Amino acid sequence: MPLADMPELLAAHRAVGAFNFITLEVAEAIVAGAEAADTGVILQLSQNAIAFHGGLAPAGSAALRLAEAARVPVAVHLDHATEEALVDEALAVGIRSVMFDASQLTDAENLERTAAVAARVHAAGAWIEAELGEIGGKGAHAPGVRTDVDEAVRFVSATGVDALAVAVGSEHAMRERSARLDEHLIAELAAALPVPLVLHGSSGVADAGIDGAVRAGMRKINIGTHLNTVLTASVREELKRDPDAIDPRRWLAPGRAAVAAEVRRLIDVISGRAAAGHAASGIVAGGAGA
Repeated sequence: MPLADMPELLAAHRAVGAFNFITLEVAEAIVAGAEAADTGVILQLSQNAIAFHGGLAPAGSAALRLAEAARVPVAVHLDHATEEALVDEALAVGIRSVMFDASQLTDAENLERTAAVAARVHAAGAWIEAELGEIGGKGAHAPGVRTDVDEAVRFVSATGVDALAVAVGSEHAMRERSARLDEHLIAELAAALPVPLVLHGSSGVADAGIDGAVRAGMRKINIGTHLNTVLTASVREELKRDPDAIDPRRWLAPGRAAVAAEVRRLIDVISGRAAAGHAASGIVAGGAGA
């Protein structure tokens, strides 16, 4: 299937799961989970993951090939790029969706740099996401910060970005799913902005919170740390069961399967299928998840 365009993918779904990968096995699992759910998905590669691999080419090329071979629409997205050169490199290799993150700069610098990058991205025929309002876990962020609606409207208008990641109570790299989102603020932002809203740090949000955020107006749901937790738990269990195993396929295959199953489950939450199934069966949706 041809590589999916982000605008078409978002337009075709209630909301879309955007899953970060570091290893090839997790990328394969994300696509497999989306295929099992028979729905589109966003395959995300962050600047930190690219640094781990020593450059964009190895993981970026693999993601593009996986997307092209998938049986469902898959968009490949560069996540949290703070280096403008990396954005340009991603566009050059065929990645048509990027997030430029200048949120650690002053508001004025964030606006100026984001507008310049957005112009280049649009000239290349690609899609750009930016961030406004500090989201915990990236740099030194003050607790309790929330994106201001009026500032968000001015930022989107001045920069021309296609989507906005906003601070509404989630944090990056959370291991417990205990974040409390401000759904009222999400609804205000969704009503005021002409572009899709992106929820970063969704690993720390329970199922009910994700569903509530989508109902309030979130369109792109970023999840990364939670998949790492699922993979690592499976690998630990396999190595505990067979401590003499040395072939990594013996423990990576079950880990990949566990991540694929969790991606499918989370897609059901994001799409609203899980809540619909619970309602039909008379079960009240919980928030624990896996």
